[in-house]
Amino acid sequence: MHKHFIDGTTLYRQHYFDVPLNYNDQKGTQIQVFARELVDLNKDKQDLPWLVYFQGGPGFPSPRASGESGWLKRALEEYRVLLLDQRGTGNSSVINMESLAHQSPKQQAEYLSHFRADNIVRDAEAIREQFGIQQWATLGQSFGGFCTLSYLSLFPQSLLRCYVTGGIPSISRHSDDVYEATYKRVMDKNAAFFAQFPQAQELCCDIACYLLGNEVTLPNGQRFTVEQFQLIGINLGRGGANLPLYYLLESAFIEVNGSKQLSYGFLNQMQQEQGYLTNPIYAILHESIYCQGFASSWSAHRVREQYPQFNYKAGEAFCFTGEMVYPWMFEQLETLKPLREAANLLANKQDWGDLYCAETLSKNSVPLVCAVYADDMYVELDYTRETLTNIPMSKAWITNEYEHNGIGVDGERILDRLVTMANTLDNLPK
Repeated sequence: MHKHFIDGTTLYRQHYFDVPLNYNDQKGTQIQVFARELVDLNKDKQDLPWLVYFQGGPGFPSPRASGESGWLKRALEEYRVLLLDQRGTGNSSVINMESLAHQSPKQQAEYLSHFRADNIVRDAEAIREQFGIQQWATLGQSFGGFCTLSYLSLFPQSLLRCYVTGGIPSISRHSDDVYEATYKRVMDKNAAFFAQFPQAQELCCDIACYLLGNEVTLPNGQRFTVEQFQLIGINLGRGGANLPLYYLLESAFIEVNGSKQLSYGFLNQMQQEQGYLTNPIYAILHESIYCQGFASSWSAHRVREQYPQFNYKAGEAFCFTGEMVYPWMFEQLETLKPLREAANLLANKQDWGDLYCAETLSKNSVPLVCAVYADDMYVELDYTRETLTNIPMSKAWITNEYEHNGIGVDGERILDRLVTMANTLDNLPK
């Protein structure tokens, strides 16, 4: 099925592909993967190189974005772009509470185990082969960078060059190492936020104490807790998010008949912040993106015990958490409750396959250029450097000008700089 439409000067084509759930069982269960092709209308007849985009996450679809601005505008100057809805997201065979309801927890866990970066990359490779493309370039944001290193490990011969923004992982460290580092970054972001907005600490304590003393429900009927409130700290790692977060806290309460209560507007915003409700892959598989031959065993939850300041108690200072998932989410969040047993099975799964091949990466000949954010709350700078040190033909632009979401803030400039860097690497003697 091939459908298309035009918006401005950009042509959009939709593509659907049938791929195996398990690439070791090609004739077994098939799933569908969706990808959207974008090309400058005036260049559609040209033999342009392709650029496939790997979205951050895991568990979120490619952006529904316009080719008229941002990184897409820059990319379309010289590429035909493919926005891939990673398996289980967007218009690909979607994973949610309803689609998994007919399976037992054991079946759910087995099914979900095939939705990590290695199989996302195998899907991309199957699409490349179906299109008859000899080689293409990639752009990976955040988790999309993790996918990029998996691609370079599995199918380096298929890649022209790779652009990565905020997403070079450790290829060997345990998930505990990752969370020990990121909790420290989250503490730094908390300190900066509360220093910038002195009243915010009092506002947060008022909200947390109210939640401890009252049964508060979100618009979907889910009880809202202090732990859930702390989760909005994930925004502290995004550029431009601090002021909107403060404004949200400032207007959390309304007065009704002489007493204050949390407003519907605030609670509605809190529900919208919980992307896990509609995109459960993020919560279920997040820790597994670090697992190669070991179980995460709820890594973020265990490591959190080393940082008691994150366990709020009335009368003490309030601290937001960051990009962490916890087992209690599957006890509290309405659409995750039915997936609790499957999540526990996956958290205790020890036989995860390898996502990266250090030996292959150590012989890399594909230009790999990266925007690395010095103050990144989600991806540890030291681990990024550690990884890139052992990958030849790689080059990093380390900057504190942007936060983790730089590509969404100033994507045209960032991609333009990466293209220039890659051109330089391409001109080096092989």
